[in-house]
Amino acid sequence: MARRGRRIGLTTGYLLGAAGGGLAVLAGVVGSMLLLLVGAVLLGAGTSANSAARFAATDLADDSNRGRSLSVVVWATTIGAVLGPNLTGPSGAFADAVNIPELTGPFAIGAFGMLAAALIAFLMLRPDPLLVARERAGEVNVGHVAAGSSASRAWQAVRERPVIGFAIAGLALAHATMISVMVMTPLHMQHGGAELDVIGIVISVHVLGMFAFSPLVGMLADRLGRPLVLGVGGFVLVLALLLCASSPEGMSWQVTAGLFLLGVGWSLAMVSASTMVAEHAPLEARTDVQGSSDLVMGLTAASAGALAGLVVDIAGYPVLALVTLALAFGVAGCAARAQVANATRRTT
Repeated sequence: MARRGRRIGLTTGYLLGAAGGGLAVLAGVVGSMLLLLVGAVLLGAGTSANSAARFAATDLADDSNRGRSLSVVVWATTIGAVLGPNLTGPSGAFADAVNIPELTGPFAIGAFGMLAAALIAFLMLRPDPLLVARERAGEVNVGHVAAGSSASRAWQAVRERPVIGFAIAGLALAHATMISVMVMTPLHMQHGGAELDVIGIVISVHVLGMFAFSPLVGMLADRLGRPLVLGVGGFVLVLALLLCASSPEGMSWQVTAGLFLLGVGWSLAMVSASTMVAEHAPLEARTDVQGSSDLVMGLTAASAGALAGLVVDIAGYPVLALVTLALAFGVAGCAARAQVANATRRTT
């Protein structure tokens, strides 16, 4: 994206994801675990492209509507999150029709979906919003990339504008909070005898909290300020974790409400922190900062998810929720620091 703009970057990401889906299908046909792992890695490129798409929506936005613009892209994820699981049955029928293993059907459908996304991005994302933003800023050579590595340019931006660092940290901690508890909730419910369809309903409620209210969150971030909304997100995560910690094994109103609020808190933090990253990243290092932000977010959440399994195995789900409170309070702390850094930057 730094060299060629959003259109080429998004198209490349979706094509890599489609290739990953195709490799996963091939892995099922030939029975290769190695191919499946390679395919899974490439499928992750589709997630990277989706994450970058929310930032693309902010390239030509101004301070009054940047959060709302970003949140609309996040909200669109609701469609895929709801539609995707419901394609499991049809994808199995499709797999039978084309004579591939039944469990590879969802990978095949996913590959076709990402091919369609790549085609739409390539044909319709014109003019390229990032290149237009650079032209408006007076950059003659819009394909020029500043000296140094992407990581060094991102780090330099964080040093010059500390608010970016606090926004990235808040985003990463909120994502880690959500992932660590969410991935262990089905196990907690199953231990209490909850059926799979009941567990699915609770997870659906969680997904609803994550995405359905994104446009409202975006408007609040624009009107009330991004650090304030990030702080509110941190405290909503705290409430969610307390409910989860108090939930008995199996189905309960506590775990249902807790998972819903866990999604809402994540949405508040995701939209507000991402908007701060988009707002404060300098134009010459915009994609470097945004890509580094998503990298930190992903690595933090992956580490938290792995440790969550160990905590549950040793001490149980309620202890996991209580331990994770430290991350949620960290989100609120990052919001406070971001507010101070933001005010300091404006006065100087």
